[in-house]
Amino acid sequence: MQHAMADYYDTLGIAKDATPEEIKKAYRKKALKFHPDKNPGDSDAARKFKEISEAYEVLSNKDKRRMYDQYGKAGVDGAAMGGGGPGFSSMDEALRTFMGAFGGMGSDNIFDSFFTAGGMGPGAAGRAHRQQGASKRVNITISFEEAAKGVDKELVISTNVTCHTCQGSGAASSKSIQSCPRCQGQGQVFEQRGFFSMSMTCPECHGEGQVIKEPCGTCRGQGVTKEKQHVKVHIPPGVDSGMRLRVSGYGDAGFGGGPPGDLYVFINVEPHEIFERSGDDVILDLPISFPEAALGCKKEVPSVTGHTCRISIPEGTQNGRTLRVRGEGFPNVHGSGKGDLLVRVFVETPTKLSAEQKEMLKEFGKLQGPANLPKGNSFIDKIKDFFSPS
Repeated sequence: MQHAMADYYDTLGIAKDATPEEIKKAYRKKALKFHPDKNPGDSDAARKFKEISEAYEVLSNKDKRRMYDQYGKAGVDGAAMGGGGPGFSSMDEALRTFMGAFGGMGSDNIFDSFFTAGGMGPGAAGRAHRQQGASKRVNITISFEEAAKGVDKELVISTNVTCHTCQGSGAASSKSIQSCPRCQGQGQVFEQRGFFSMSMTCPECHGEGQVIKEPCGTCRGQGVTKEKQHVKVHIPPGVDSGMRLRVSGYGDAGFGGGPPGDLYVFINVEPHEIFERSGDDVILDLPISFPEAALGCKKEVPSVTGHTCRISIPEGTQNGRTLRVRGEGFPNVHGSGKGDLLVRVFVETPTKLSAEQKEMLKEFGKLQGPANLPKGNSFIDKIKDFFSPS
């Protein structure tokens, strides 16, 4: 089936007055999209690849473009296509145009330069192999009070550091480092497959481009040695279990001049005997007696920072009521103020009463009326109504 060829400018998606740079940029973008290697078995993509390659072949040539602008395709059929009529006669011709537009590199290398991280060309792996060192993790447990106030800790960690003997090269001397004989220092080897040059990491030097003939006796060619380090870590007030701190530069040493990794300190906060944490708030359960709840009283309660707070228990305080003491909770770890101390009141029912105490309570019960109850007799009346026959 024959397809009508669109105007060359429309094929590349450019204006009639496009500059040579704009023509090349538009072609590269479309050629990478429809290249046969990216669309295996797709006949439509192959046809479009030939069309945009033909358009670029004409418009990228100053003389052919002038003829095309003046006479159309008829003016360039012979000159541009070598007398073979409109369109490339084979994929080979289109691919040659493609490789020429990218400086003659093999197609796989072109795809690498556009679609791999860093956009490195052939041999770049060996010449610029800088890799950050691995990060380390340590777990640390601190007390509830330390989490509230903040604390400084000294950790002892074992990390890989740059070898002091070879300065990280892994070689006994500079003369022991030689260019890889297999890839000639490129870090990649190439294999010709039909029209394409396939590249892969050199198996001899693993992409470094260099080989070590005599390794360093201290690190045995690794470039790093294991050492213990003492690291001082400041844990800010307000941290909670599950949080982590990052200490830059205290991970393993990097490779090829790359930076060291980081140290991540994971926090675990021990539970407290009397305090419970809820976000930045601290909850304290306070038991009081029945007379204290009925008559009201004043109480001294502890805070997480070690001092005491004086609170007032109002008359008629009910079991489970929560009293709030502003600003006596945990400081926010990001510096946004402080939480509160929440005092939950529990009224204790007396046990093991003496005969005299029981008589006194009975007398009190006789004197107690609906007005002394928080809800009066409303709840009891509702129960009676529920069970009363209709």
